[in-house]
Amino acid sequence: MPIRMRFTTWRSLATAAIAVLMAAFLTPAAAHAAHAATASPRESRPVYSYANAIREAVWVDTGLDGDRDGKHDRVAVDIVRPREPARQGRKIPVIMDASPYYSCCGRGNESQLKTYDAQGHVVQMPLFYDNYFVPRGYAFVGVDLAGTNRSDGCVDVGGRSDVQSAKAVVDWLNGRAKAYTTRTGGTTAKATWTNGRTGMIGKSWDGTIANGVAATGVKGLKTVVPISAISSWYDYYFAKGAPLYDSGPDGLSNYVDSPDAQAKCAVVQNKLVDGAPRTGDWTPFWTERDYVKDAGKVRASVFLTHGMQDLNVRTKHFGQWWNALAKNGVERKIWLSQTGHVDPFDFRRGAWVDTLHRWFDHELLGYDNGIDREPMADIERHPDQWVTSKVWPPSGGGATTLRPGRGTQAGVGTLGLGKGHGSETFTDDPQLSETDWAAKIATPTPEKAGFLTGPLTHDLRLSGSSKVTVTATPTTRTAHLSAVLVDLGPDTIRDYADAAEGITTGTDRSCWGASTAGDSACFKNTAAKRTNVDYTVFSRGWADLGNYASDRKGVPLTPGKAYTITLDLAATDHVVPAGHRLALIVAGTDKDLIDPPADRPTLTLDLSRTSASVPLVGGAPAFDHATPTKPSSAPTATPLTGVRNPSTAHRIPIG
Repeated sequence: MPIRMRFTTWRSLATAAIAVLMAAFLTPAAAHAAHAATASPRESRPVYSYANAIREAVWVDTGLDGDRDGKHDRVAVDIVRPREPARQGRKIPVIMDASPYYSCCGRGNESQLKTYDAQGHVVQMPLFYDNYFVPRGYAFVGVDLAGTNRSDGCVDVGGRSDVQSAKAVVDWLNGRAKAYTTRTGGTTAKATWTNGRTGMIGKSWDGTIANGVAATGVKGLKTVVPISAISSWYDYYFAKGAPLYDSGPDGLSNYVDSPDAQAKCAVVQNKLVDGAPRTGDWTPFWTERDYVKDAGKVRASVFLTHGMQDLNVRTKHFGQWWNALAKNGVERKIWLSQTGHVDPFDFRRGAWVDTLHRWFDHELLGYDNGIDREPMADIERHPDQWVTSKVWPPSGGGATTLRPGRGTQAGVGTLGLGKGHGSETFTDDPQLSETDWAAKIATPTPEKAGFLTGPLTHDLRLSGSSKVTVTATPTTRTAHLSAVLVDLGPDTIRDYADAAEGITTGTDRSCWGASTAGDSACFKNTAAKRTNVDYTVFSRGWADLGNYASDRKGVPLTPGKAYTITLDLAATDHVVPAGHRLALIVAGTDKDLIDPPADRPTLTLDLSRTSASVPLVGGAPAFDHATPTKPSSAPTATPLTGVRNPSTAHRIPIG
């Protein structure tokens, strides 16, 4: 468990009041600058020149030879650091983003790339991290993962090469690895300017690498800030045997490989294909890329953020990672938004920059600014409306077992605490999705079985991960299952199914740090994109029924035989308000979110052996308190007015 550094600090009420009043009348960027000028001395301030910052590149020896050219791979490390601390004999901490996207695809909402001057020194570093933190006494380091941009080696999609190419940089920053001034030769470069205290940050693949490096237990890595990040690569491509995408990690590697890597990495590319069979079976390939199993090695604190409607890097990733970190006593903090795969800089910019600033000040500079004593979780309940939770998941909750029962209409049943009864039958229709099912939950349709409470008399909060256990008899040798939880009732939510996944990008800009002619700190402002809906699907899970006996290997089914399997539903934090209904839907293929099976099965559910274990705050008593004694008739079906279908554009974990 990380050792917390404690200091005593004091801030006058008058100073605090002035800061609050000034912030009320200034633009976000101006208010932020005013806050910095009036803040406690235990806050880093923009006192160093960004225009005069040192910009340099080194190539770190990874100790690997992934491209099999007989030489150790070197990864390119671009550095921006303030000039003044070294002159003063002061060593500074590092904020690092290791990414495969610096040349192929870009980073952030505006898809920024690294740019260089004639000497090969970085001119533009994507995102605001260098602009904002370098003047405050941090170095910013952008690492090209092995096989990308200016680095040697091969992309192995979350495996040893990916992780080692970033870990080696942390080792170099702490004096344990070698670096050189050029890619092929050059003189030895030493990081004499840093104290080695490193924080890693990044969204999607970048944040995934931060998780992977933290799971090595490398010394010197003090904190990681994974944004919409993967925790186990198997769960990016499969859900208990059911394929989530129509391609494997080889396609992702092709997307980011540098020209050198494309020429040299055929052997690695073949391993990516062979190690990830489309059967969905677990192989040693996935074990290497499972960071959750190594959570006990994590020394760094973790501040993670994830969109609860992220259908690219789905929320199972943060849920299982968070739980594993908690079991191992890791210091942690979390933000959960209503967005899809979106960076918090683009959905809650001012608060994010301020919180990130205080987090790094605390974790890397050791300032006692109180952030470790604030609520653990920030949760977006409605667009731009946030609440906090002292701990997450909150205490007083627990797994509550809800059971479906047969109703008066086929396929429209009840959901409650009593023992389930009866059976329901549905036929897989790969052309329909979870929103199609939810739109007709009160109507008997052949492709799904729905179960719902009566209108709630009190709010119900579900916080954490759910499981749905299903006993089903198929008519074919292959079958896929989906289970979703639905909040039935009108609401205004972020439009996560839109291409921008819950935000709208404007044309005006706000500035977050210092700028140069080649690297602006000003970014297009964004706003919440809202939509009105009649229901909200808020948690999902999938499985191949052939994996009934093992999470790791599927087998052909025997038609007419009953099988029991448990589906893991994605982590969430959602309040079903009074007047709405809570519903469970069980169906086959969830269009655009899993691929269909080879056959088109009809499945019969045994409701006496089907149940949902849901993380209700207040447990069974809260459910009993919120539900009528007798479920009322099902609501009239209404068309979805906002989100119609899950976005089909989720194929690569970028952004």
